[in-house]
Amino acid sequence: MIIGNHNINCDGVYVIAEIGNNHNGSLKRAKELVDCAFDAGANCVKFQIRNLKTLYRQNSIDRKGEDLSAEYTLDLLNKFELSKSDHLDIRQYVADKGMTYLCTPWDIESLKILETFNVPAYKVASADFTNLPLIEAILKTDKPLILSTGMSSEDEINQVVSFLKRWENDFALLHCNSTYPAPFEDLNLKFIKKLEKIHNLVGYSGHERGIAVSLAAVGLGAKIIERHITLSRTMEGPDHAASLEPDQFKNLVSGIREVEKSLGNGNSKQISQGEMINRENLAKSIVAAETLKAGTIIQLNHLKIRSPGQGLSPLFIEKLVGKALRRDIEDEGYFYPSDLEIETKHAREYSVKMRWGVPVRYHDFEDYIEQSNLDLVEFHLSYSDMELNISDYLTGNYNCGFVVHAPELFKDSLLMDLASDDEVTLSSSIQETQRVINLTRDLKSYFPSEKCPLIVANIGGFSMDQPFSEKKKAIAYERFAESLNKLDLNGVELIPQTMAPFPWHFGGQRHQNLFVLHDEIAEWGSKLNLRFCFDVSHSKLACNHFKIDFDSFVQTVAPMTAHLHLGDAKGVNGEGLQIGEGAIDFKSLGKAISKLCPSASFIPEIWQGHKDGGRGFWLAMEKLEEYF
Repeated sequence: MIIGNHNINCDGVYVIAEIGNNHNGSLKRAKELVDCAFDAGANCVKFQIRNLKTLYRQNSIDRKGEDLSAEYTLDLLNKFELSKSDHLDIRQYVADKGMTYLCTPWDIESLKILETFNVPAYKVASADFTNLPLIEAILKTDKPLILSTGMSSEDEINQVVSFLKRWENDFALLHCNSTYPAPFEDLNLKFIKKLEKIHNLVGYSGHERGIAVSLAAVGLGAKIIERHITLSRTMEGPDHAASLEPDQFKNLVSGIREVEKSLGNGNSKQISQGEMINRENLAKSIVAAETLKAGTIIQLNHLKIRSPGQGLSPLFIEKLVGKALRRDIEDEGYFYPSDLEIETKHAREYSVKMRWGVPVRYHDFEDYIEQSNLDLVEFHLSYSDMELNISDYLTGNYNCGFVVHAPELFKDSLLMDLASDDEVTLSSSIQETQRVINLTRDLKSYFPSEKCPLIVANIGGFSMDQPFSEKKKAIAYERFAESLNKLDLNGVELIPQTMAPFPWHFGGQRHQNLFVLHDEIAEWGSKLNLRFCFDVSHSKLACNHFKIDFDSFVQTVAPMTAHLHLGDAKGVNGEGLQIGEGAIDFKSLGKAISKLCPSASFIPEIWQGHKDGGRGFWLAMEKLEEYF
């Protein structure tokens, strides 16, 4: 069902800000409410229009013995109805904001007026759900319609749906309780699931207090949410008390978007990126209970279970028993999936046009340089590595080059943030970054061919619960520029890494604000004379989240790239995937990189690629060899 440019089944929950008559007859107030709905992020605003002479009995209009409630309603409608010209003015005002104007016609004469406005769809109020002549007149416009089911029984709903299905119009049913405000115990929200069996497109029109029930309706499958909006719930008129004030409506929309993201597809359960990090740190692995030699037939007494969860899961302990080891394994060494396989992947020499290498730590550096013809290594430093004596691990001179990846996390839970507004964090980050720079200079003596080594850095600029405003982001960039000026970078080059929108710190998600968007990377790279580490996995996630064309991103960032991290990606959190397991077109990427930054170097950065002798890296190189 499409309204304007919004496909309700594909583009997310359609949020209707029902203004109705909450303008209380003021065109100025109506526009203020439109502004509030726009600021809140509603998809459309909806009004109501009536021709009282054709809507009510003449006796009712003449006040001849009508019930007090009907008399009260008529008094308010006479005071609050907007004119046709007012509606036209509002319709244009809404269009100028890029929103959709909808309006509920309460009678056929009002429908005729709206047809001259080019309204894209119609809403049928609960009071008219059984008004088949009005519904038929709307159906004849060949436009989609949304119908609230308040005040109607299940039998009446079935009858009306049978009538609607004789036509070809798209339509949606909104579960509704037409009490203002509605008691929670009367809402019967679970009926949404029953309504889905009657018709496949359902939503919720709420008149309750607060936003919790409307959010629950989204969780139950509502594709449309309609709530009244008001400037004040204390104003005159029956709808205001059941309405949301602007801040509440804004919270509702943001809550709906959060619930949407959280729902998933329900088809399968997958371990998320954050869970994988925590599983690595907190879960348990099968490890050797003693030193074991290749050829040993594994017995249960050879095995024990220990944290962290970086090896084979205890789930596979029975499958390991009886296997012959193909390799030596030290006491408390990990077992890996390859220990269950007949064959495993080993390194070889690779034919690659660009300079390439793999991520290493001091303790496994020499193992990697002996396995393949790599041109460089990238030392991924931890804060504990900063305290080690390099000469205990590196000896003599090495023919390959090197890159250093600065730690993100330093001692005492300090996250590097060279743009922090906290003076202690900022000062400590500058101090620790300088230590990384000094250590990199020390490493140069072991790698004489590396004249000006690169230091990859995640420079900070993150926030806990929400992204920075544009103003705060600009201040953070300036603060990073000031931090750069305080660093002694003689003999090295600091290259910020392009970042994903949601980095993982301590196994939990944050918001990243700096060096995420390609236009900002280009702008600040030019201002600060910086080159970058282009992490294509991070940047693909950013493109997915912000709906940026990835090819355009590459065209902008690649010319400023000194070094690349190559891993696949999908969605907004799936980073560091094996090549070919995500959504990146590496054939196209390889062509662009060879043209735009042929002198750049790269490493395959695959999640836990270092395990099992670098198995993940070698699998990646088998595929990258074709494109780079």
